[in-house]
Amino acid sequence: MGKQGSSPRGRRVENQDLDISFGVKEHEFRSLDLQHGGDPPIGRRLSGGEYNWDKVVLTKGMKNDSAKFTPCKGVYVGKRQMWWLHRHIRSIVFTLLLMGFLYLLDSLLFSIFDPAMLQSNFSLQGSSKTEVEMVPRAAKEGPVKLYERLLNLAASSLAEREFKQESSKLWEEPYHQASSWKPCADKTSPHVVRAGKPRNITGYILISANGGLNQQRVAVCNAVAVASLLNATLVIPKFLYSNVWKDPSQFGDIYQEDYFMDMLKDEANIIKELPPNLKLLDVEAAGSLITDADLSKEATPDEYIKKILPLLLRNRVVHFLGYGNRLGFDPLPYELQRLRCKCNFHALKFVPEIQQIGSLLVRRIRRYDFARSTLDKQLLGNLIPHVPLRHYHAAEGPSKYLALHLRFEIDMVAYSMCEFGGGETERSELQSYREVHFPLLLERLKKSKPLSPQELRKTGKCPLTPEEAGLVLAGLSFKHGTYIYLAGSDIYGGQSRMQALTTLYPNLVTKEDLLTPSELAPFRNFSSQLAALDFIACATSDVFAMTDSGSQLSSLVSGFRTYYGGGHAPTLRPSKKRLSAILSRNKTIGWHSFEGKIRKMIDEGQRVQVRGLGRSIYRHPRCKECMCRH
Repeated sequence: MGKQGSSPRGRRVENQDLDISFGVKEHEFRSLDLQHGGDPPIGRRLSGGEYNWDKVVLTKGMKNDSAKFTPCKGVYVGKRQMWWLHRHIRSIVFTLLLMGFLYLLDSLLFSIFDPAMLQSNFSLQGSSKTEVEMVPRAAKEGPVKLYERLLNLAASSLAEREFKQESSKLWEEPYHQASSWKPCADKTSPHVVRAGKPRNITGYILISANGGLNQQRVAVCNAVAVASLLNATLVIPKFLYSNVWKDPSQFGDIYQEDYFMDMLKDEANIIKELPPNLKLLDVEAAGSLITDADLSKEATPDEYIKKILPLLLRNRVVHFLGYGNRLGFDPLPYELQRLRCKCNFHALKFVPEIQQIGSLLVRRIRRYDFARSTLDKQLLGNLIPHVPLRHYHAAEGPSKYLALHLRFEIDMVAYSMCEFGGGETERSELQSYREVHFPLLLERLKKSKPLSPQELRKTGKCPLTPEEAGLVLAGLSFKHGTYIYLAGSDIYGGQSRMQALTTLYPNLVTKEDLLTPSELAPFRNFSSQLAALDFIACATSDVFAMTDSGSQLSSLVSGFRTYYGGGHAPTLRPSKKRLSAILSRNKTIGWHSFEGKIRKMIDEGQRVQVRGLGRSIYRHPRCKECMCRH
């Protein structure tokens, strides 16, 4: 996570060598010209030029006529000068006014668009200087820019739009059909067949879930469905400690245990601990320890019945070790699919400690103090007021914000096997990281011919960089001053890699900016609990932009917004493959053409569609098992 700074201001990009070309950096060229003896800019030349010209004419006249100069002739020359001034007074006044206007316009544009000025003026209550975690190369080398020409075009476009009233149309869902789908996984209906609570218990299921917050959430809901399928009792899942996440948090540290059990009590048997007579059982010796190697990925119900049920009946206990995505989405009985939805969207509530700080975070982002949507109520419960507080001024209106999940941490960057413009230093760093954290990946690559970095990028296998994310937002007409919440902050390359994005969009903050060190202190060493705060801020945002559709956080947040958003929670899903094709023309494509292709790409990802066969119900809940169509 980023370190807390002492300054209460927003992020200041330290390296400003990006040619942003807003048409407002004349001051730099002006001082440069003067230092090298060049002509001053035209705004100054008009003034100084006229004045010096007058002096030259008069002085020259005096020198040429010095031998013949008499008092009489001096009076004549003075009258001639007065006649000349009287004749040209309008031109002089017009020139002076034009010079003043250009000077004021220059100052105005500079104050509006200069990134340093913007960032120094931007401050939030309780905020601190944003710092993104930096890896060593960021401290040694300058910023990496793969698309400098497009960045300059984007900057010019943002400058033009700043004075226009229209804003991006993507602050709202583009398709009204989205509002016709309503949550109903928890509804009782005579037309709905429910799973029903198991009567004849076959045994007990233990779950040790791996991964981070979002992988564990999927594992929990899959386990609930499996327990129901096998007529078994589920023991509250345990979370494995990971050397990557380094978080000892358990289920009860993140979710409300009693609420979880009560919400599912009519459809699943759930207890907190094994009965005492089974605690001493050596599960591994009994053959009841199940790992990923024992089950297919996306296993079917038949596989569980044939492989797991006999063990359960024989030993009374089965332990799924490292359990995760080991239950397919199709084919699955209707009632079990519905139970999965109910678990994910209704039963898993964050503990009050997370809800309280999450509520504080959302209120500081929006700068107002009351719940606005069902999403707020579901995620924050009663810890955010449902009506405005007295000091809220309705005329000010709530602040709209866009949440951006940049999946550009070093683990994702290294695992992708892609290259991101950092040369040999970058390649060496990422290879060293793979050798420590992904040795199995390297062994697998030795046995096959790997794709080149260029081929990986063409096929959409590379995570989007902050630079590419900024270009997408600019192509969608989000203004320069758009308020952006960045989920996570361990960006590979740190501030150097972030510079292109923060120059285009300087109003970018993280939870470290908005919450004080003392407010964050209880969560400091618990990455899953910190991720829960990002989940809340992303799910309740006006617009959510993902950069990797395969990310669990992005998938679960987008599904949550679909389920509870009521057709008013747009999500932007860029296609990495299509974006790669667009950016491959970065040296020749015009900005209007770039905008058109970006908008078409995003529009196709926003179309209202029913969940397809085999698609995740956590990400695509628009289906009869989860939602009702009105």
